[in-house]
Amino acid sequence: MGVSPEASPALVLNADFRPLSYFPLSVWSWQEAIKAVFLGRVNVVSEYDRVVRSPGWQMKLPSVISLKKYAPMERSPAFTRFNVFLRDKFMCQYCGTPHPTNDLTFDHVVPRCRGGRTTWQNVVTACSGCNLIKGNRLPRDAGMFPSQTPYRPTSFELQDIGRAFPPNYLHESWRDYLYWDTELEAG
Repeated sequence: MGVSPEASPALVLNADFRPLSYFPLSVWSWQEAIKAVFLGRVNVVSEYDRVVRSPGWQMKLPSVISLKKYAPMERSPAFTRFNVFLRDKFMCQYCGTPHPTNDLTFDHVVPRCRGGRTTWQNVVTACSGCNLIKGNRLPRDAGMFPSQTPYRPTSFELQDIGRAFPPNYLHESWRDYLYWDTELEAG
């Protein structure tokens, strides 16, 4: 019995052979990948053993594809809850404990009721317990200080942090493209 095509996503690389994103990992469904191949938008870099057929043609499913035109990366990432969690490595900035995203919240270091704004420089990741304890107090009043000063990350920083959180599924043909620019160990 063969593997379902749905279990065969394609890793999408930019024209410079770097993944479009690490977290979430840039992958397309097999249908999107084949459509892009037929439209001439991508190059097939690696293939699965799985073949899809129609009456007039057959094709191995792409496992790694690269864009033909370079897609520039945005330098300034969107200010979203998820990107704050990613910047802070999914760790409560008060107790230092890592949590799954559904157990995290964000905290205004200077509470909004005290003039604090919802910005990269005033919001940190917090677990529910620490957020409740800190409440609407300033860090000095609560005796709770974030482990790092909140800052606006670049897209490159978030990409780099995202590499530390690999997805559940990594096909062996992807590995060389996900970590090609990391430092090699001296032997």
